[in-house]
Amino acid sequence: MSQIVLASTSPYRKSLLSKLGLLFLCANPDIDETPRPQENALALVERLAREKAQALADTYPSHLIIGGDQVCVLNGVITGKPLTPENAAQQLRQASGTCVSFYTCSIVPAARCNRWSNPFEVHFRALSEEEIAAYLAREQPWHCAGSFKSEGLGISLFDKLSGRDPNTLVGLPLIALCEMLRYEGVNPLTLSGLG
Repeated sequence: MSQIVLASTSPYRKSLLSKLGLLFLCANPDIDETPRPQENALALVERLAREKAQALADTYPSHLIIGGDQVCVLNGVITGKPLTPENAAQQLRQASGTCVSFYTCSIVPAARCNRWSNPFEVHFRALSEEEIAAYLAREQPWHCAGSFKSEGLGISLFDKLSGRDPNTLVGLPLIALCEMLRYEGVNPLTLSGLG
């Protein structure tokens, strides 16, 4: 049985964690992700990551549980997944020529230094309506915060990226997560600590 549980049903987070070569389970934390009144992006993402990990603690008491979440901030407003082509086009129009911030938090509850959160900035170049329409037709990022897939053609929308770990844009900051796992005695390179 795996000793690691990813508190998420996101195929993007699952794919990222798979890169580390670790055995893990995915479980649905089933929490309400609605922002609270006056809750800023950093507080929201940290709360959601913590609540996701805590929601599975009783079910998996002997496992390392990875809780993670991501929040996109566009023009000072927390922005969710577009879900429709119209919303995605509007998000990309608003992002055109601006800087969009992403806040991602990961929690490994057993660790003393158990969380990592930091902004990652995406600087969009000025986008034409033709480019926005062509991009959306090709990648259909309806379930992606910010309406792009940085791991795909979305990279062509940007002037530059600023931050510690580009995996943050996909939903799981692997550099920080590896650091937290090593602290817990689990080294993805040697697969130690999984006995």
